[in-house]
Amino acid sequence: MSLDVTVRGTTIPPEELSWRFSRSAGPGGQSVNTTDSRVELSYDLANSTVLPPVYQERALRALASRLADGTAAPPPPRRPTKPSRAARERRLAEKRRTAQIKRLRRPDDW
Repeated sequence: MSLDVTVRGTTIPPEELSWRFSRSAGPGGQSVNTTDSRVELSYDLANSTVLPPVYQERALRALASRLADGTAAPPPPRRPTKPSRAARERRLAEKRRTAQIKRLRRPDDW
């Protein structure tokens, strides 16, 4: 198996690619006992030797707002917030409703 990646006829050698493997985030559920893996492929566009300069400059211009020094810019910092009182009350009311539904499913001798 070749590790070269071809995009629109241009082959990018594996030395210019960065692979990262991890487990997918998310809650459990029906697939809780399976491994959901994720693969991230990174490419340093600014330091690439494969693309012709014309295409490289065009891509860098098109992605300028999303790139910082040839790599992805960090996300903005999260501003800490608290849920409103109404949101907390809605969440607790929904929990009470769910508990009541489950209670009604039980047999009478519980």
